Amino acid sequence: MIRRTLFTAALLTTGLAQAGTTLEAAVAAEHRSEAYVARDAARHPLEVLRFFGVDADDTVVELWPSAGYWTEILAPYLAASGQYIAAAYDVGPADTPSYRRRLHGQLLGKLADKSTYGKTIVTTADVGQWTLAPEGSVDVVLTFRNVHNLWWDDQAEAFFAAAHAALEPGGVLGVVDHRAKPEADPAQLKAKTTGYIRQADVIRMAEAAGFKLAASSEINANPKDDTDHPRGVWTLPPSLALGETDRERYQGIGESDRMTLKFVKLLN
Repeated sequence: MIRRTLFTAALLTTGLAQAGTTLEAAVAAEHRSEAYVARDAARHPLEVLRFFGVDADDTVVELWPSAGYWTEILAPYLAASGQYIAAAYDVGPADTPSYRRRLHGQLLGKLADKSTYGKTIVTTADVGQWTLAPEGSVDVVLTFRNVHNLWWDDQAEAFFAAAHAALEPGGVLGVVDHRAKPEADPAQLKAKTTGYIRQADVIRMAEAAGFKLAASSEINANPKDDTDHPRGVWTLPPSLALGETDRERYQGIGESDRMTLKFVKLLN
């Protein structure tokens, strides 16, 4: 755990934030959205956060938490003795997609419940604003299903560099993303039609930023997903982009095959 100097505001003393909670209790908590709980079977939150080694007294940055699937677990878990930082979309520009504004509003609405989520920090992380936290002030940086988007827009290297800067030496970067086949054509993947990215490309970019791959896990592997779908990864649950067309088939496949990678910032 980092002895924080910039995140020392007193935590509230009610609810989950007062009592503290175990990771198991945070996953099982009643405040979690029913729709998100339904996704646990595919996303394995308890196993994933254990794999990444997230402790209750850590300072954790989550990149682009969207409406807060992981926020609902992480923020209460960290509320008593750690710190949750949501590095959210930049929703200021006039051309911000409406869905981003909607999801960001949902996130802020959740975090307004201080008795459940404690004193969280919301920052902006986006093009030209890649400072996730003060240098060396973070124990863990997490990103779920975002690296492919960053890669599409030539922002992945900037994100990995920002994560490296924010982490203390020995700190952990945890990445989960839709996994393309190793033989997939990168040019086709970057055409923004599939949503998948090759695991080797994620590792290459992270290592170029100064990280070392510490471990990989098949927690989120799905051998039923052949990655070849009419509307890319969004053909599968939870999006089901084809609507009722072949719905039963795609529900039978389940959510995408995903890589789960744990990187460590080298000590020197």
